[in-house]
Amino acid sequence: MSDAAASMPHVLIVDDDQRLRDLLRRYLSEHGFRVTTAENAADARAKLSIISPDLMVLDVMMPGETGLELVQALRAGGAEDLPVLLLTARFSPEDRIAGFEAGADDYLGKPFEPMELVLRIRAKLRRSVPPPLPATAPGPIRLGPSEFDADRGELVRGGEVVYLTGGEAALLTLLARQPNEVLSREAIVAALGMDEAGERAIDVQVTRLRRKIEADPREPRFLHTVRGRGYVLKPGG
Repeated sequence: MSDAAASMPHVLIVDDDQRLRDLLRRYLSEHGFRVTTAENAADARAKLSIISPDLMVLDVMMPGETGLELVQALRAGGAEDLPVLLLTARFSPEDRIAGFEAGADDYLGKPFEPMELVLRIRAKLRRSVPPPLPATAPGPIRLGPSEFDADRGELVRGGEVVYLTGGEAALLTLLARQPNEVLSREAIVAALGMDEAGERAIDVQVTRLRRKIEADPREPRFLHTVRGRGYVLKPGG
């Protein structure tokens, strides 16, 4: 592989429609991407065992293991840093939320313009670079029996690391670096480089985080909603 090719962003396309795979391979290659394709979830797993793509474009409705099941399994297995853009003909708000809950980073409904996919991929790759953070990190903070290290994006309870998805870790890091400060949904969306559906996705991430850091997620002690303003993290022992 030439140095020029190696420097191109590497995209893994997973879709059971060969015609679409071939179209996207050709189109993305013409727009400066290195492309690998897979025909189903099993094929994607095999490819991921030998390559490290910069982003995965994943069809939701595939025979056997669906795209939602695959991304959920990948996140649970520790692949939280791989941006995933879902493709689907089902584009209702409920379907989008299901995708975000599974661990996807973006959603594009079928049919779509190939150029829109290119632009979304470029935007997501730019946003995968962590946003600037305060120069002075607060160090690990206590959340009851848990401790969160914002430098590592690592939540520990009872000496064991608690698994966080990439989105959960990014949100908790942002809040932890500005403890006791209310951050609006708009500010969080901008800081984390999310799309127009980001505010709803943030609500989902907050719900999931509360399950991991609160004794009673329905009566949060640390991660609070400030009605009409946003969210605030209040550390405590």
